[in-house]
Amino acid sequence: MKIVKHSGSVVDFNRDKLKSSLLKSGANRLVIDDILQVIDNQIYEGISTKKIYKLAFNLLKKSSNSIAARYNLRSAIQMLGPAGFFFEKFISRLFISEGYVSKTNLFLQGKCVTHEVDIIIKKNNYIEMIECKFHPRSESNSDVKVPMYILSRFNDLKDRNYPIFSKSDKISSCWITTNNRFTSDALAFANCSGLKLLSWDYPTNFSLRKIIDEKQLYPITCLTTLTIAEKDKLMVLDIILAREIIDKLEILEKIDLSPIRIKNVIREASELCKYL
Repeated sequence: MKIVKHSGSVVDFNRDKLKSSLLKSGANRLVIDDILQVIDNQIYEGISTKKIYKLAFNLLKKSSNSIAARYNLRSAIQMLGPAGFFFEKFISRLFISEGYVSKTNLFLQGKCVTHEVDIIIKKNNYIEMIECKFHPRSESNSDVKVPMYILSRFNDLKDRNYPIFSKSDKISSCWITTNNRFTSDALAFANCSGLKLLSWDYPTNFSLRKIIDEKQLYPITCLTTLTIAEKDKLMVLDIILAREIIDKLEILEKIDLSPIRIKNVIREASELCKYL
């Protein structure tokens, strides 16, 4: 059976890959077997991966909102756009969960020109900059031009004194983060140049997917009980993570949710973040 990817390329339908993604959502095997049977009966030659994903998501949602939310993780991260401003806030919170202090959107004068830096982090008196490369489409990857460009910015900024966390701080290293993936050339250049990379699945022991699942850092955009407009309102109010609404009824009241819907949203967020 041939299916069509987001990029337009045609590949064989991989049932095992779909099963693996369903298992990672936390669904039990009986639910997964039922979903796979339905999909087996409904797919056809030339169906898009988007339609398969949507079908699986809707079937999961009938079983559990929180499991469907976890299955929706990668798409939810892409909803932190379109410009990536909320993605930067999300990455900042991710590093804060790792024991860093963080500041976002700073303008720093380099040796040659002024730079807008997405995030500056500090841990054990070691200061690093983070540049975020956000892609609104799942098939877009960060190629070698990204680390080449960011390396030149880092070189212009490093070893100079800045009033960031104290009166005189120096940026010692640089991260590049993306919601998608890096090409092999981008990985090779960054590793050769001493740049640190963070993407959906890289590095293996500290990827976005791994950190989010391990620390329940699910973005608010995961939740299935909120509309897109309501998620946008919450992000404008600086609510980026699903767990940030737990025990904050006033935030949900502020966006005009009814008591019944507030209860449903809190339940989903709690189950998603394993608070119950």
